[in-house]
Amino acid sequence: MTANKKILIIDDEMDLAQMVAFQFKSQGFEVKEASDGVAALAMVHDFQPDLIILDINMPRMGGIEFYSKICNRSGQPLYPVLVLTARANIQNLFSDLHIDGFMIKPFEIDQLTREASVIIRRKEEQRVSAKRSKEEHKVCVVDQDQSSFEGLSHLFLNANYTVVPARNGTMAIERMMKDVPDIAVVNLGLGDIPGDIVIYRLSQMSKTMDVKFILYTSKSAEHDRKVMERLSLKSGIWTFVEYDSLEDILSTASEILK
Repeated sequence: MTANKKILIIDDEMDLAQMVAFQFKSQGFEVKEASDGVAALAMVHDFQPDLIILDINMPRMGGIEFYSKICNRSGQPLYPVLVLTARANIQNLFSDLHIDGFMIKPFEIDQLTREASVIIRRKEEQRVSAKRSKEEHKVCVVDQDQSSFEGLSHLFLNANYTVVPARNGTMAIERMMKDVPDIAVVNLGLGDIPGDIVIYRLSQMSKTMDVKFILYTSKSAEHDRKVMERLSLKSGIWTFVEYDSLEDILSTASEILK
């Protein structure tokens, strides 16, 4: 489990940092050290650590400021973080933050390495589980236009979906009755049966009534606005997407399946 796993230790107590680094290296981890947040920021994104061991009180840039700089717009850190501090009461400060572990100084080195291994293992299991879950998603792509059909199918395949293809409404009904997907993206402008009617028929059948249906059309297509508003309220349609880019449909599907 330690093979190729990387740990970044950020602590201005160099003797402690070196001792901790030696212990992790002896267990097969790749380790880098930084004496403060400024030095750590210069290397963290290139290093891509599996775990950051982060001291709070450091010169130039402390642990809290460093933590804020490695978070995305949703406030989630880009890497797992185990916080070190000599102040036990500071733990409450992190109750609303996404910290994976917390350890009070002084501590036993073996205790730290065990906690780090647990965090890395847990994160790896979560990644595998999330990937497996995503791979299990099945989408039916219903579009008679060759370009948008191929584009959508390619996007979903690259996102690890299983694609059930259908080039018209009749084929969509037949395919989904035999191979029920988790979600179906259906073009409004099908030649044989309008997309909203395809969705309505399938949503009334017991076998496919739980499928999440997305009806879509291009923003560049000319449609009556009142008709579009009525379509979005039709039975069986989970959501209606007027897209600028086909990626809008993929992102909507992915959000629905979260």
